[in-house]
Amino acid sequence: DFCIMLAKKIISNEISPLFTSDTGETALSWMEIHKVSHLPIVNNNQFLGLISEDDIYNLNEPDTPLGNHKLSLFSPFVYETDNIYTVVKLATELNLTTIPVLDKNDIYLGVITLKNLIKNIAHLIGSDQQGGILIIEMNTHDYSLTQLSQIVESEGVKIINLHLTPIPDSTKIEVTIKINASDLSAVIQSLTRHDYTIKESFSETSKMDSIYKDRYDEFMRFLDL
Repeated sequence: DFCIMLAKKIISNEISPLFTSDTGETALSWMEIHKVSHLPIVNNNQFLGLISEDDIYNLNEPDTPLGNHKLSLFSPFVYETDNIYTVVKLATELNLTTIPVLDKNDIYLGVITLKNLIKNIAHLIGSDQQGGILIIEMNTHDYSLTQLSQIVESEGVKIINLHLTPIPDSTKIEVTIKINASDLSAVIQSLTRHDYTIKESFSETSKMDSIYKDRYDEFMRFLDL
C-alpha cells in the first residue's frame, strides 16, 4: 500500500491548545503531562503561534496570563492536506515536538505530536508489520517498480514498503523492499532468475530484524516516559 498519509489523519486528540488567558504555569504543566516542549496558542480558532518551554521560563512570570506579555511567537504549521513527509521535514528542521495543523482557511485544527508522528512513520515503512527485507543493487536506469512488483507478487506475497538509496559516486542504487513474508527464498530465487543482484536479505526471525524491533520498542517506551 503506497498511499501517502495526510496531516489531517495523524492529528493528536490528546492535546488542547493554549489561550492567551492561560498562564505560563498552566502551559508548563500541560507540557509536562504530554511530554512536549511546544504548545500552540490560539484565539477563536486562529493560530497565533507556538510557545516553547524556554519562552515561558524567559517570561519569568509564570502566574500571569500569556496575553499580558509581548510574545515573540514563531508560527510553523502544515496544512491538513500536506503529506507526512512535509510534516517530518518541518519537525526535523525546527526541532519541534508538536506541529500545528491548519485547514485551507487557516483555521486551527490541532497538532501532530512527535510521538504520534514516529508511530505513523513506523506504520508507513512497515516496521510494525511482520515480514522480510531485501536489499537489491542495480543500475538506476534498470529500476522499474512495475517489474519488481510483478516478480514479487508472482510468488504470492506483497511489497509492504519500498525505498531507493543512491550509491555515491556511481550510477547505481540500492532498492530496499519489505515484503509480508518471512521466508524469502522463493522471492530471492525469482529475482535472481530475472538477473537482479540481491545484496542483503533479512528475515523476520533474523538477529538483525530483532535488533531493529528492540530499538524501535525501546524508543517508543522512552517517548512514554
